[in-house]
Amino acid sequence: MPRQVDATQKVWSAVTERAGYLRRAARGAGTERDEVLLAAKTVIAAMAAWVLARYLLPSSVSTFAPFTALVALQATVYRSVRDCLQYILAMAAGATLAASLAASAGIHGWTFGILTLIALCVGKVRRLGQQGTQVAIVGFFAFSSGQGRIDYIGHLVAAVGIGALCGLAVHLVLAPARHTHHRQQAVTDLYTAMAQRLKDLADTLEASDPDRDHLRQWRRDWHGLSAECERIRHAIDTEIENGRMNPRQSVGGGAGEALPRAREAITVAERGMDHLRSMTRTLDYALDSGELGNLPAPFRPRFSAVLRAVATAMEEIGQASRTDPDLLDAKIDEAAAELERVQQQELPASDASPAVHALQGTLLTDAGRLLADLRPGWPSVART
Repeated sequence: MPRQVDATQKVWSAVTERAGYLRRAARGAGTERDEVLLAAKTVIAAMAAWVLARYLLPSSVSTFAPFTALVALQATVYRSVRDCLQYILAMAAGATLAASLAASAGIHGWTFGILTLIALCVGKVRRLGQQGTQVAIVGFFAFSSGQGRIDYIGHLVAAVGIGALCGLAVHLVLAPARHTHHRQQAVTDLYTAMAQRLKDLADTLEASDPDRDHLRQWRRDWHGLSAECERIRHAIDTEIENGRMNPRQSVGGGAGEALPRAREAITVAERGMDHLRSMTRTLDYALDSGELGNLPAPFRPRFSAVLRAVATAMEEIGQASRTDPDLLDAKIDEAAAELERVQQQELPASDASPAVHALQGTLLTDAGRLLADLRPGWPSVART
């Protein structure tokens, strides 16, 4: 009975998750809607290719038409055209090999072995990409089912052509949506989250009774934000590819400048994330050991001002609109000046413990490295 209950719960959880996925797809533009539309287009293209191939060609080759339609329907138009051309080249190479061997040496076990060896070697050509294995697969069909006959190979080529045309036609009639604004907003949200945590760290430094649970939660958050950087970078790269050969224009335009700028901003965020993690970890250890409370009283508000100035600069880098170079330069200079004042004026007292000295040095070093990474990174963001 418990196993049946667990199985029922898993099924219900899967159904609920799928229902939520479909609701998000129906609610508005996004990844879920794109995937649902791609699946619908795939069904239509495969069905049309199969019907046409069954009507026009022998049944022995009709399966190649819907299969090619599947190959021709990828997430972006550029990827669809690329994979489709690679598949057609692989198909032509496999069929040519099968016809040549059958005509010159006949249908034998040893000729099949030679076909396999040559097809595997040809499939390694880089221009064929992931479709390289199709050289051997198509060669097997043409050699075994078609006996290397020219008429079979002609029908095979026709089936592949039907599938490619159906797939690309359906893809172009309703081309993939452009999501430039969504990618920009994702970068803005990431920088907003990073800046907010910097401000929270500043509050923690100034608090008389810092919350240890919050610090540990922020440490976990940094790992989540690092993974989010990877996800956003992948989404931006896909969107840049989506702009190639896509007849649909980006809403609001400017994708040619906005997306490279967003990618540069992610690069800057990834560099800064390491220092932010280190700073949070240092404060967590200092709070556990009690050294945080031993910091000199003037140091804590001054260093908090540095963190807030850096947070303001990060918000400027992450904004969706084009960054103003002069304004951002001023903000980074302001943060650097704050850091320099702390370094010069808030040196540890002569009677400070080595642990307090090390804690101040670590915090100042992390802040300095963060600013050093922001300074060479922001010109490329502003320029693009």
